[in-house]
Amino acid sequence: MVPPSQKNTIDFDAAKLQRLGFANRKDQARPISLAQLRQRLGLHLQTSLDAERILSMFFREIQQLVPVDALGYQHQSSDLRLDMGKQANHSATYRLSHESEYLGELTFRRRQRFSDQELAQLESLLASLLFPLRNALLYRVAIQSALRDPLTNTGNRIAMDQVLGREIELARRNAQPLSLLMLDIDHFKRINDEHGHSAGDEVLKAVAATLKDQLRNIDMVFRYGGEEFMVLLSGTPREGAALVGERLRQSVIDLQCVAQGKPIDLSISLGCATLEAGEGLESLLDRADKALYSAKRSGRNCMEMAG
Repeated sequence: MVPPSQKNTIDFDAAKLQRLGFANRKDQARPISLAQLRQRLGLHLQTSLDAERILSMFFREIQQLVPVDALGYQHQSSDLRLDMGKQANHSATYRLSHESEYLGELTFRRRQRFSDQELAQLESLLASLLFPLRNALLYRVAIQSALRDPLTNTGNRIAMDQVLGREIELARRNAQPLSLLMLDIDHFKRINDEHGHSAGDEVLKAVAATLKDQLRNIDMVFRYGGEEFMVLLSGTPREGAALVGERLRQSVIDLQCVAQGKPIDLSISLGCATLEAGEGLESLLDRADKALYSAKRSGRNCMEMAG
């Protein structure tokens, strides 16, 4: 009997999945055999490049052979975590890999312990998951890369337009507040001129990291321009956004950046706009931009609220 939460490594090329010889056996108690289900999975799982859809199909199909109450999956570098089904006491966790390429960890759970035969069947079925899952993870990484700024690891303008448009529609539909912070690093040209562009790049990365550290997981940061960033605050009214903006301003002041042994004094100016009834994307961005311009005219290192 395998104890709960046992971790194993599934390596397709090492052919470990065939060690108990289940490939040609049929389970007489069920209407589908292991070999039939593997063939079916091989066909179905290759019809999608969406990791969530692939894992959902896998979870549904395997229950024709082995009863499973829940399936969990996580792949940290892809920022992917899924939990399907009902939680249960007994589990078996597998570290998935192919040719030393890490494909995440998958956990089967149910109320009764898994027998050795059931675990061997599940391991065999995992062989059908590896290639479709690997392709889905590669596709996910490619999509994420296309939507991220490579220097600061924040969303880029393409991602910003997509996400902001979607969030505005959700805010309208659910009658929820939404606020936008537009911010600019003060005197950034002077930093480049005095310390060099490599120091300027380090400042951009440090400011982006500080912004993300000060925000909730549901908040999003985008690089809007050269030294401009945009922060999307879902479910946040005007008053809450003002508090967040002030916290971000202070966190940048507290940054300790050094170039060639010399400290770099940093500050940001911010403009804040909260979505109004019937307002669209361009209007919201325009009001936030005008508020930012007002903050700069007021002497920088401050925040202005859009009217």
